[in-house]
Amino acid sequence: MSKIAWIGLGVMGGPMAGHLQNAGHNVTVYNRTTHRAEDWVKTYGGDMATTPHLAAKDCDFVFACVGNDDDLRAVTIGDDGAFGAMGPGTIFVDHTTASATVARELYARAKASSIGFIDAPVSGGQAGAENGALTVMCGGDQEVFEKAAPIVDAFSKSCKLLGDAGAGQLTKMVNQICIAGVVQGLAEGMNFAQKAGLDGEAVLDVISKGAAGSWQMDNRGSTMLKDEFEFGFAVDWMRKDLGMCLAESDRNGAALPLTALVDQFYKEVQAMGGNRWDTSSLMCRLTRND
Repeated sequence: MSKIAWIGLGVMGGPMAGHLQNAGHNVTVYNRTTHRAEDWVKTYGGDMATTPHLAAKDCDFVFACVGNDDDLRAVTIGDDGAFGAMGPGTIFVDHTTASATVARELYARAKASSIGFIDAPVSGGQAGAENGALTVMCGGDQEVFEKAAPIVDAFSKSCKLLGDAGAGQLTKMVNQICIAGVVQGLAEGMNFAQKAGLDGEAVLDVISKGAAGSWQMDNRGSTMLKDEFEFGFAVDWMRKDLGMCLAESDRNGAALPLTALVDQFYKEVQAMGGNRWDTSSLMCRLTRND
């Protein structure tokens, strides 16, 4: 069993860290909002620290799942950051959905101090985190990945190295691009079914077994029909992710016309007050503005 630090205890990070503690690892947690760390320790055991530096001290692995590039820099190379407490041969695994640019930057900073660094964003949402069934997309060095992968197994169903530093973040961008188009198509289809006077649930039951079937259809189709959006992955988070996709496409020349359009649709949802609604709330643009 390993001595592990976990930084960031949101709806994803909290249960992911919990799986590590339940697997028998010695986990010390840090969260910017202290009461979340206190609640986590009450639920799972383990220890808590008051800074990322103190959490990372004497640990074999340090994991992070925070909000964005700036948050990630703060907990790694900022004042009281984790990197300052990590020794040669230790490994930092970042589950934040962030830019490939910051992944490469921190990989280089870690490498200079003989610290391993893996960018490892995840897919599967809150349910996947709670059930230990996340898909983990990784970038970094093969030998570092091979050391980290058995630890990541505690909360994942799939963990794959996709390439050098930044490849995990780029793969997560592909994931979000694909989701955006699928959710918009599903919203339009369900709204069409309602307008046509069809039984939406019956339609879902039939088409989900054919070529139109998807994870979004299986998990969000019925709730879209019920006008339920108070769960899952928030619109604010999706807009952050799509913004990174569009910025990266400007650099690599990829055409993302549908992604850009759906990003604007999510902007409309935000204007409706749906910042924290689930991403399936694209349906609201079609139903609540009738």
